[in-house]
Amino acid sequence: MNPLETSKKLNATRPNQNEIVRATEAGLPTISRLAGIIWRACYPGIISNEQIDYMLARMYALDVLRDEIRFQGIRYDLLLVDGKPAGFASYGPTSEPGVTKLHKLYLLAEMHGRGLGSRLLQHVEQEIRAGAGCRLILSVNKRNTRAIAVYRRNGFVIAESVVTDIGGGFVMDDYVMAKELAG
Repeated sequence: MNPLETSKKLNATRPNQNEIVRATEAGLPTISRLAGIIWRACYPGIISNEQIDYMLARMYALDVLRDEIRFQGIRYDLLLVDGKPAGFASYGPTSEPGVTKLHKLYLLAEMHGRGLGSRLLQHVEQEIRAGAGCRLILSVNKRNTRAIAVYRRNGFVIAESVVTDIGGGFVMDDYVMAKELAG
């Protein structure tokens, strides 16, 4: 039985529970599906629908996700609320010793405002500290004011501003935010 199935059975007896579990390759279709729902609900008005589709295809194809886990050292964790997938985070090493990059942290729109994003972020920080990491960085779209506010509330500061050409006539116009992780 895969970990997601086990989690669903455990949570069936504990209503209103949430937990974070490590996603295996078997959970990647769930992550890909969640990403499509979340991006199409949260990104209109921040980036174009064409860019949303382009980035989803480029970042959440199952072969891309598998490659990240197998060869890039990127970990995916699923947030389950009442046993149902409600969000996810992915993070992995950078070329700089002790520095980890948070690649993705997303919640279903109906889960916003419940502190679940902060809980997922704190989980990531704990995992990084346990692995002797000392700094967490992330990129966030400059127009994603809601996410920027959450990161600031959780101790992140803007370290730099970057514009990255991602092909297809699109760019990512981001802030790189950082947080020092005390032991």
